[in-house]
Amino acid sequence: MEYMFRDLKANEIDCRVSTFTKDFLTLLLYKDARVDQDILDETVKPYNWQRKHNRDNANCVVEIWDSEKQQWIGKEDTGKESFSEAEKGLASDSFKRACFNWGIGRELYTAPFIYIPSKDKDGKENYELKEKNGKATTNTKFEVEKIQIINKEITALAIKNNKGKRVFVWQKEVKKKEELDPNDKRQFDGSGKA
Repeated sequence: MEYMFRDLKANEIDCRVSTFTKDFLTLLLYKDARVDQDILDETVKPYNWQRKHNRDNANCVVEIWDSEKQQWIGKEDTGKESFSEAEKGLASDSFKRACFNWGIGRELYTAPFIYIPSKDKDGKENYELKEKNGKATTNTKFEVEKIQIINKEITALAIKNNKGKRVFVWQKEVKKKEELDPNDKRQFDGSGKA
């Protein structure tokens, strides 16, 4: 049994505000459990994987059927509760972490530091500033517009806000032999293939 899980697509990656001030914010990239389920279904087929929770949902084991060995092979991890729905969040987080152990979405660990100033170089807002309970906050949402992944490593990334404005662009410096072919239309299209 050897499965190669594909890279995440841009529309499968979510952005969450990590740090927020009136001058800047930082973002984290993450995937949700539905993405893991879809990729497992797509790669190993729906009846060839299963999940089991134990320790009151704190741990999840994701098992994949190995037809050669005629047994289930599992990888396990633990999660943490979410702020909104503790028990459901715990189960979801432990499942997502177990899927990371299988290699699904592991490229997210290579994401660059995503720093977005409140205003661009022309003085236009990158996100809406609000005040709630005396603290700066925002209702602006962000999404991955484009991503390039090579060998399970993010090498280029573009993020836009919910008004369609590109607010973050990053590309890893690459050595000469790894440079991309500018004529290859697949590159930087979110397919994850170069």
